Amino acid sequence: MNPNSRSSWRTIALILIVLGVLALALGGYLTSLSRLALGAISPAQSWLVSRYQAFRDLINAPDDLTNLRQRNAELEAEVANLQSKIIELEQQVAEVELLSALLDFARTQPQNEYQAAAVIGRDPSPFMQYIIINSGSDDGLRRGMPVVVSEGLVGRVAAVTATAARVQLIIDAGSSVNVRLQTAEVDAVLVGSVTSDISLDLIPQDADVQPGDLVLTSGLGGNYPPNILIGQVSSVRQQATDLFQTASVQPVVEFNRLEIVLVIVNFSPVDITPLLPESTP
Repeated sequence: MNPNSRSSWRTIALILIVLGVLALALGGYLTSLSRLALGAISPAQSWLVSRYQAFRDLINAPDDLTNLRQRNAELEAEVANLQSKIIELEQQVAEVELLSALLDFARTQPQNEYQAAAVIGRDPSPFMQYIIINSGSDDGLRRGMPVVVSEGLVGRVAAVTATAARVQLIIDAGSSVNVRLQTAEVDAVLVGSVTSDISLDLIPQDADVQPGDLVLTSGLGGNYPPNILIGQVSSVRQQATDLFQTASVQPVVEFNRLEIVLVIVNFSPVDITPLLPESTP
């Protein structure tokens, strides 16, 4: 038998085998066998699939890590931006509340005219208490004009340029204000100090001064309008050998937190120094 004949017989036999297998499959005779074969192959198939997924994750891990880092950086930048906006909004709310309080204060004192000014600087010396404001002579400010906030008296204008002014605070060591104690109904002089504390001098020895008494400007001396609140007495010092009592005062203004102030522009201080009797040596 030649090789060609053998090849033909093999082809015919293969075709017959395939047809036989198809006939058995269509007849349902191979169902059990196929289930058995699939049952043996399935665990191996699952294992291969899991290994393939693990290998794919390992290959893609650097890209995923890079994407996560990029996304994390984007989220951190977004959080920082939102925090910045929140801080800005809080500052705007605080400024609106401050301006509203100053407006309410101005409405309760219709006899005065005010120029609002922002605090743009402070005296660097620890022994001098001044602030710099962003309004000056171009805005109608003059030396000696009182400066207030909604809580009470701040000080007075000490020097002026065209666009700015320096304000001497009442806690400055060189400041003195003629005041009146509301409850005791006596006059005194409020003075500052190098420690930024304020106290009352020249209180009559027979005056009944108590902690909690309100301290207001008296208007005497011509430097300040009357009835501007300054603070309240915190303690009283009295000795029988002294001519006058003294007292410490707790101011109502927080001088280290001043942001916006009001200058009373329709008040002109009166210089009564030439009218005072000359002191004798």
